[in-house]
Amino acid sequence: MQIQDFTTKTKLLIDNLKSVCTSYGLGNDGNEFKIITQVFLYKFMNDKFGYEVKQIDPNLQKSDNWEAEIKKYTDQDYEMLLMQLSPDSAKLKREHFLSYLFDKQNSEEFAKIFDDTLRDIGIFNNEIFSVKTGTGSKITLFDELSQFVADPSQRDNFCKAIVNQLVNFSFENIFSQKFDFFSTIFEYLIKDYNKDGGGKYAEYYTPHAVAKIMAACLVDAPVQNVTCYDPSAGSGTLLMNLAHAIGEDRCTIYSQDISQKSSAMLRLNLILNNLVHSIPNIIQGNTILSPYHKEGEELMKFDYIVSNPPFKLDFSEYHSDLVAENNNARFFAGVANVPNKDKDKMAIYPLFIQHIMFSLKEKSGKAAIVVPTGFITAQSSIERKIRERLVNNKMLRGVVSMPSNIFATTGTNVSILFLDCGNKKGDIVLMDASKLGKIVKEGKNQKTVLTEEEEQQIIDTFNQHKAVEDFSVVLSYEQIAEKNYSFSAGQYFDVKIEHIDISPEEFKAKMERFKANLGNMFAESRALETQIEKALEGLRFEI
Repeated sequence: MQIQDFTTKTKLLIDNLKSVCTSYGLGNDGNEFKIITQVFLYKFMNDKFGYEVKQIDPNLQKSDNWEAEIKKYTDQDYEMLLMQLSPDSAKLKREHFLSYLFDKQNSEEFAKIFDDTLRDIGIFNNEIFSVKTGTGSKITLFDELSQFVADPSQRDNFCKAIVNQLVNFSFENIFSQKFDFFSTIFEYLIKDYNKDGGGKYAEYYTPHAVAKIMAACLVDAPVQNVTCYDPSAGSGTLLMNLAHAIGEDRCTIYSQDISQKSSAMLRLNLILNNLVHSIPNIIQGNTILSPYHKEGEELMKFDYIVSNPPFKLDFSEYHSDLVAENNNARFFAGVANVPNKDKDKMAIYPLFIQHIMFSLKEKSGKAAIVVPTGFITAQSSIERKIRERLVNNKMLRGVVSMPSNIFATTGTNVSILFLDCGNKKGDIVLMDASKLGKIVKEGKNQKTVLTEEEEQQIIDTFNQHKAVEDFSVVLSYEQIAEKNYSFSAGQYFDVKIEHIDISPEEFKAKMERFKANLGNMFAESRALETQIEKALEGLRFEI
């Protein structure tokens, strides 16, 4: 009941912040996303700081007003306090506190004070909390939010309204909550902003069921000190589920995505989920053209990779760079040609699959990739070559074909492709889960939702390598090669022929009935032909 209460209050704060934006002409504005997420993050950091310093100094814990008590510290004592903070907590100066902004709200040019405070927090925490671009530049935590209000005379009031929403709420009792709580809050926070208007890497949020299945099938035994990577990270849903399955303190996250918005979402997701130590590994940049993460001159190899890449995208502008000789090893199966028209429908997902295969640790790397279901049987040269290498190099662990409309935003049927460089013995699981789930309405779209029991059914069947009639098959690499490298479970299901034992007398009676029925049908056919001929004769006579 307490968790539900926290969830309701947190969602109410988000709704109230959106109402403030609407009141100042920013509802559904392109900048509303930045305001909502950055203000939410500022409040979260402010309360997390208070929570952390109370664990360090018992006097602050006892105080009714920890912010007033901390003002009594000497500068040297305050510096010592900051040094003892958890790495997951932002370091704040005393003038960064929300109480400081609240006390200053009637000052002249309050909007400038508000903006300067947030900007200074970003600069003060630049080394840990900044997202890097592919060229090495750093994107700090906060923008000058008041500047998004077009009317300068309204900016002070806008910032006051924001601050007054924040002071009546506290995250402090929420920090004991775990992944399930924060994943729900994060999904609610970004639900209105999870589509990319620019058409680049457009899926920010992978459905929870898909993310959970991918993580649970990848991590079927305890591991530690591992690296996790997503080359098309979006908001980080897949990475968060993977990190939770492994243990947030037992893995390091790496990611890259071309979208600035998605990188900001992922940074917020990492902060909420105690993965701040991985923020320096978030890169905003084009993975396919310029993969960032390297060890020396070579691309970095990872223990786990998850990805829901864009399926189609216009990459004609840098196509010539991709087919250059230095990419031959990475894109071993080739790069799709540039069409004369409909360039936005160029299949880019095969490039992501090849990049992921190239980026796995050779003897132990594992991956789970969302692909269009058409990939698992496609005979075009690139897709076919990828499937052949996965089988011939014994990298394939299995495929799960998901129900249609599992993504409400696309009608494309999807499957999950599982790779395992350590799966040398065989035992590949192909599963057809397309008949599971219930169709529900989500806005203007229909969506298929799996029950928890169905999710667990998929996970258990896959991890236990179970063959279930009309649901899953367990195969060797040789069997798949014999079937033209098809990854479709349905092509391996047994064809069932039912046999019924009957006596010679019963067989003779059935045949007599069939003959009688055929005789009747032939007689009806001849009668119809006679009627048609008479009708045609009548028409000719009239003419």
